[in-house]
Amino acid sequence: MTDTALDTHGVALTDAAAAKVKSLLEQEGRDDLRLRLAVQPGGCSGLIYQLYFDERLLDGDVTRDFDGVEVVVDKMSVPYLDGASIDFEDSIQKQGFTIDNPNAQGSCACGDSFH
Repeated sequence: MTDTALDTHGVALTDAAAAKVKSLLEQEGRDDLRLRLAVQPGGCSGLIYQLYFDERLLDGDVTRDFDGVEVVVDKMSVPYLDGASIDFEDSIQKQGFTIDNPNAQGSCACGDSFH
């Protein structure tokens, strides 16, 4: 049995989120960073999202480019995130990145973890 190499993932990045990521990277003055989305055990519902800038590409990572913004997902997180969308909201009620994940069967009241 051989492993089939994945070269992309099913996570989407909205135009608003891509623009915010570009803005943050310009503020940092770095062009070697990627946006990494991962799923880790934890939180009150069992799994939590990790969203951060990373300069590394690890073995098994899959990437997708959104108009110059590279989004990286590790191979273990890909099945949990297929079809998910990262957005950025900037309103009077909320400011920040949000993740809409059709694979999440439920989440906790704080919205930071899912199962």
